[in-house]
Amino acid sequence: MSTLCRARRLSGLLVLLLAGCSSLAPRPELPAQNAVALAQGTALDDLIDQAEAAHPGQSGFRLVREGPEAFAIRAHTALLAGRSLDVQTYIWNDDATGAFLAHRAIEAADRGVKVRLLVDDMDARGKNYKFAALAAHPNIEVRMFNPFGSRTGSLQFAFEAMGSFSRINRRMHNKTWIADNRIAIVGGRNLGNEYFGASKEVNFVDLDFAMVGPVVRDASASFDRYWNSQASYPMALLAPDDVTTAALDALRKSAASRAADAQSHPFAVELRNSDAIQRLVAGDWPMHWTSRYLFVADDPAKALDDDGGPAGSQVLAMIGPMLEDAKHRISIISPYFVPGKQGSSFFVSQVGAGTGVRVLTNSLAANDVAMVYGGYSKSRPALLKGGVQIWELKPLPGVQTQRSMFGSSGASLHTKALAADSSRLFVGSYNLDPRSTSLNCEQGVFVEEPTVATQLEAIFDQESSGERAWAVTLEHGKVRWSDGTKSYDDSPEASGGQKFQAWLAKVLRLDSQL
Repeated sequence: MSTLCRARRLSGLLVLLLAGCSSLAPRPELPAQNAVALAQGTALDDLIDQAEAAHPGQSGFRLVREGPEAFAIRAHTALLAGRSLDVQTYIWNDDATGAFLAHRAIEAADRGVKVRLLVDDMDARGKNYKFAALAAHPNIEVRMFNPFGSRTGSLQFAFEAMGSFSRINRRMHNKTWIADNRIAIVGGRNLGNEYFGASKEVNFVDLDFAMVGPVVRDASASFDRYWNSQASYPMALLAPDDVTTAALDALRKSAASRAADAQSHPFAVELRNSDAIQRLVAGDWPMHWTSRYLFVADDPAKALDDDGGPAGSQVLAMIGPMLEDAKHRISIISPYFVPGKQGSSFFVSQVGAGTGVRVLTNSLAANDVAMVYGGYSKSRPALLKGGVQIWELKPLPGVQTQRSMFGSSGASLHTKALAADSSRLFVGSYNLDPRSTSLNCEQGVFVEEPTVATQLEAIFDQESSGERAWAVTLEHGKVRWSDGTKSYDDSPEASGGQKFQAWLAKVLRLDSQL
């Protein structure tokens, strides 16, 4: 046998070995678990119960726009929790804010609080040991959604991704934070510096709903559905050798040290001084109450079903009628906006029927996924020709905004929200793109309340101003960008690399993956 043949055979055996080691075993049947029931006696009970009693049958909603406030609410509710803390997220970064929230989760568990952490494994796999360490706490359970069978190694990751692409390509994009089944935060934010305005580089312009009342129990029911799904694997099954008290002790010391170092951090100051948090502590809830709301989440089985397609999106099934019923104006904020031919035709038809349609999305320069911009740009001429108004967010180099406490080098849109007729709105994790529709699990909240809907439209107005965004128009068949002071005939401030990636997405027809 020649040396070349031996090399090829050895390579083939290595591929088979790695692929075999990377397979994910079926999850065994586990007893169903449900959220801890409402009770009395915790600090959050004392704060919220009276407000709920004053609004029977209604739930309270607050738009949380600023990153520091979004962080402070999560950190403070973890501090006040007395029974349970349920966290569902797509990304949990091991940075200053992510580590601080992990420290708060450990503190809560030390007090006897039941903590459940449900994390999508696409990003979490690289932090396997720290999640395994958390799972070693007797009061913390950690599950990975749609996990990799291999827990470490880039080669194992690559081979498993290739061998199980259809499954691995489907992710859980939901974000929920629930304390004592009394207060929930849902929306677009993951857990990490850039989502709370704490990054020195790019920060995300994002949005959450803080909610109290019966809608919180709806969010808990959705969490339970995902937690008990066949796609959710306990860390003790995935990496039993890493779930050790020694690992927990090391993580506890590290988290405590980082938390102590953060006492002079701007976020620690925000936690102590935030007006919203002070009002929360005093029981003065800045909420708008209504009984007209709906919490919607895709079936977690969507992550395991190759044939779901658009019909598998329960979120889209509710967004469609909301937009169809709009008579005056539709406002859409979507960082990844890929409507395709069908979506574009719908929006143009709405304009033809007399309903104004306006869209705010990322410019190519601000987009953190340039290939998505390529998919969107194919639909842009037809939308503009049909009367749809479009703005693209600027990257804002060197500009310090309220959203960033550090004067970051850029901003990227991450808000996923819609408003119709200044009376109804949606806030959630769902982007208007094929991936959110057909591949990822998503969720969101629909609310009919004019004050909150008007607040969302005001956010649109502010973010689409010439200071923040470029208005996109069609002039003599060519796309142009303008902020009122300067005009462009090509994507402003985008690099050659970004333009190439956007072009490549169009050439390769990757819309279904965007």
